[in-house]
Amino acid sequence: MLFPRPAHRPGAEPYRRRALALPSRIGFTLIELLAVVALLGLLATLASPKLRLAVDKAKEVKAISDLKAIAVELANMETLPATLDGIGWGGRLDPWERPYVYVPFGAGPGVPAGARTDRFSIPLNTRYDLYSVGRDGGTSQSLGAGSSMDDLVVANDGGFVGHGKAY
Repeated sequence: MLFPRPAHRPGAEPYRRRALALPSRIGFTLIELLAVVALLGLLATLASPKLRLAVDKAKEVKAISDLKAIAVELANMETLPATLDGIGWGGRLDPWERPYVYVPFGAGPGVPAGARTDRFSIPLNTRYDLYSVGRDGGTSQSLGAGSSMDDLVVANDGGFVGHGKAY
């Protein structure tokens, strides 16, 4: 034996009983569990707005990327297709599960009456309108209206792609 046990003295408890006395139960109390659950709830409450903002930003970046790709494809065409099916984008949805809006203009002079305009009533494009209605799903003809502020638009015939409120 490397470490001999001490001899038992009369009147003293045996050696194994004098060692650390462990409680008879092992586990957590209800108060301890409630404290942990409350702390996790507090952390989740503090983190959820930041997570939502990050998810919204990622959706906006995805929609802008899609709009840029569509605008490049349309810029390379001599005649515009009637729908996005003509360039292989038909049926694709924006990150909010809504279709991208594409309105080609006729070959006549000037911009048609239904064209989208900026806040100064100047048409955004000369050949077509292309946009996503954004998170709220609402839109109007003018970007100056409140419902169009979150729209993601292609303007200046593809020279600008971004938020309607930034144009």
